[in-house]
Amino acid sequence: MDGFAAVDFGFAREVLQRGIAALYLVAFVSTLNQFRPLLGEHGLLPAPALLDWVGDKPSRRRMLHPTVFLRIRYTDRRLVALCWCGIAIAVLLVLGIPQLAPPWVPMIAFLALWLGYMSIVSVGQTFYSFGWEMLLLEAGFLAAFLGSHDQPPPTVVIVLFWWLLFRVEFGAGMIKIRGGREWRDLTALMYHHETQPMPGPLSRQAHLLPRWFHRAEVVGNHIAQLAVPLFVFAPLLSIWVPGSVPQIIGTTAALIMIATQLWLVATGNFAWLNWVTIVIAFSAVALPGIGSPASEEETGTAWPGIPLPWFVITSAVGLLVVALSWPALRNLFARRQLMNASFNRWQIANAYGAFGTVTKERIEIVVEGSLDDDALLWREYEFKGKPGDVRRVPGQFAPYHLRLDWLMWFLPLGRSLDDWFTVFLLRLLEADAPTLALLRSDPFAGERPRWVRAVSYRYRFATRAERRAHGVRWMRTRQAVVLGPLGLR
Repeated sequence: MDGFAAVDFGFAREVLQRGIAALYLVAFVSTLNQFRPLLGEHGLLPAPALLDWVGDKPSRRRMLHPTVFLRIRYTDRRLVALCWCGIAIAVLLVLGIPQLAPPWVPMIAFLALWLGYMSIVSVGQTFYSFGWEMLLLEAGFLAAFLGSHDQPPPTVVIVLFWWLLFRVEFGAGMIKIRGGREWRDLTALMYHHETQPMPGPLSRQAHLLPRWFHRAEVVGNHIAQLAVPLFVFAPLLSIWVPGSVPQIIGTTAALIMIATQLWLVATGNFAWLNWVTIVIAFSAVALPGIGSPASEEETGTAWPGIPLPWFVITSAVGLLVVALSWPALRNLFARRQLMNASFNRWQIANAYGAFGTVTKERIEIVVEGSLDDDALLWREYEFKGKPGDVRRVPGQFAPYHLRLDWLMWFLPLGRSLDDWFTVFLLRLLEADAPTLALLRSDPFAGERPRWVRAVSYRYRFATRAERRAHGVRWMRTRQAVVLGPLGLR
């Protein structure tokens, strides 16, 4: 690093800008495909109903994060227009086109993504209540101040990304140490691969690995999240300490965290949580001369510095984030640590964390329908991601977010079935086409069922012997009818 200019982090900026833009692209596509049946005018939890309840009352408006839909009335068409605008801007940033212009051009582009997606998250209710939503928002805000190709990235903004990475990893590590006993006795990953919200194609193979390997996984997780994040700040020493050792230390720490996140990518589906963490971790990867403006030997001119107006803007952003970070810093060391908490309306300087406890068994809610008046023959609805058919190999969907499937995982963990689920069953009774499009298959090919019901099953991965004998990936045991039968009458 060279004072105010992070001259060795040009490649890091390339990954940050293009990677974050790519994840915004995924987020807007996911919203375009799923928001209307889940939260649209005729959705399971209609956003217009929420906005009508908020109305003009200041106390209720403060409960929402900023959204354009408080200024202009929500309609499904306006939601679609917002998504397409977000997709177009994200594609341009992935291609690197705004970055060729002065720094205020990519700044405006990223701020548009940030504000546009925040407008969606703010009215997304339980379907947008995941920690990776606020993580993507904060990353998008910081990416707005990375600058353009004709100058090195500002040191202050690169350091802000390190601070974000530290909160993500160290916060997750602390929430585990303070959480379930399984993280302290090193047994958590003997269950997690099987009981995680949405297993992937390799989750069963990971679950069947030896117990000693799962204990080693937990130890490695604790090291990667509690010790390694401290070293991402090592490049700051290069301002005073000559040589490349501080940057090598920071780069090594980043690569360790990237490797652990890639293992999570390979063994599960956590939307873009792992991918955005990987992208942010590249902020600590120093590769001198790669992705940076030309050096003096190549151009005959001095290395370009940070223009004074841009230095003032990025410094002000740094001071703002520092001022807003005190609650998150205090939360890291609080006895009752909050997980995935926002301390201000703008989703900046948040607290992060995941899986403080691990469930020991997998309970699935299976939705069934019947065409018979006497409800003797029942057929199952298949979801795209969540387990259903015991012979089906779990799919790989991340970083795409299957929101309905994720919410289905939470149902057995609550004390009662959520309101949205009752509306979901009503939509199935109506054979509502947009709702059925969220599923993998409709057993009635668009015909209205006479009855629907929800049945709980205990699922576990089949052993190798069971797989050979029965040709299944899952073994399941029926438990109880938890809701229904329900009919339109």
